[in-house]
Amino acid sequence: MWYFSWILGLGLACAFSILNAMWFELRVTDAKEKAANNS
Repeated sequence: MWYFSWILGLGLACAFSILNAMWFELRVTDAKEKAANNS
């Protein structure tokens, strides 16, 4: 039964890393747009 919690934890870790990467990409894009607008 331990493998259910292991798979659940692995899935949550993967989901968190994907969401974190998407958030980082949005932050980089916003920073580039602000830099382009300021110059």
